[in-house]
Amino acid sequence: TIQFSAMKISSIEISRLTIPMEPFVIATETCYTAKNIYLKINTDTDIFGVGECSPFPMLVGETQDSCFHVGRDLASIIKGKNPCAIEERMNELHAHIAFNSTIKSAFDMALHDIAAKALNMPLYKFLGGQKKEIQTDLTIGISSPEKMAEKAVAFVEKGVRIIKVKLGKNGKEDVERIKKIREAVGQSIQLRIDANQGWDYATALETLQAIEPFNIAFCEQPMHHHLDPLLPALKKNVAIPIMADESVFNHFDAERLISSDSCSYINIKLAKSGGILEAIKIADTAAVHNIPCMLGGMVESRLALTAKVHLAMAHENIRFYDLDTCLLGHLVDPVIDGARYNNYFLELDELPGIGADISPAFLSGAEKTII
Repeated sequence: TIQFSAMKISSIEISRLTIPMEPFVIATETCYTAKNIYLKINTDTDIFGVGECSPFPMLVGETQDSCFHVGRDLASIIKGKNPCAIEERMNELHAHIAFNSTIKSAFDMALHDIAAKALNMPLYKFLGGQKKEIQTDLTIGISSPEKMAEKAVAFVEKGVRIIKVKLGKNGKEDVERIKKIREAVGQSIQLRIDANQGWDYATALETLQAIEPFNIAFCEQPMHHHLDPLLPALKKNVAIPIMADESVFNHFDAERLISSDSCSYINIKLAKSGGILEAIKIADTAAVHNIPCMLGGMVESRLALTAKVHLAMAHENIRFYDLDTCLLGHLVDPVIDGARYNNYFLELDELPGIGADISPAFLSGAEKTII
């Protein structure tokens, strides 16, 4: 504990973490590479912390470039200070610049890594959690109804039991997509859908009512967040539960949507919330109202994925898991140790902190700055 209170940040390394991908299509964007950021916070002890963030410009308004440059400013603010005072350090970052939740989430992650390592415990235990079963879905990007049905069959043959289907480009085609996928996989596979803000109100209403017979677990973010005032009416008029995603960045958003009866579930992402601290506040806020949460992501590697598995194990109101980001066509896995997939169930070792890092060899050619 002396080390915990006396530790100081000596330097911070910020690297571009660019991972080649197969193209992945959603309603608002197509990803060809995962343009992420890797953060390493060094201390005046032998303990260091690592973090990763994955900016999605169309959702969070951040890019790899903006994260890289804003990260330099944030690093200079907390250098020389105690990394284990996580809330104090994060409040300093919030006081310096509004929004920029994605790059802040990498700092939050690295600070949590240090604090858990300082107490020599895995992050989930540091957060007060315990091991629990975590089964992820696997996501199908938007393509023709026939190709998506073929992919769904291939998923099931690999052992996938929960499939998330990206929709939102065309309502009538979306109905056909779901019809063909359900016919292809049968009734025992859980189907979740995500429109990524792609529909207007009329299309959302018509499409969701049309696919009600196909046994859909929930629909994520049917409409643009600007249309949030229409969510209560949509929720009332469709049988498929609504999950808020792009409409909820923080616990204030969660309270607003829940109090207006706009959703049945909430999807938490570290890149939206600014990290673990705010993610916990969202899950706590939702729990008060009996609104279960899902933990999702952008296109992170297994480094951020591992941090998310720790968080999922530390909050009982996080009950759905969309933790397939590094299975969505990543052509390289640069991560050492970390969470493992066992037939779409996620497993953790008992290593201190997050228990994962990026291979130095993979980072050797990446642009890097040291503060």
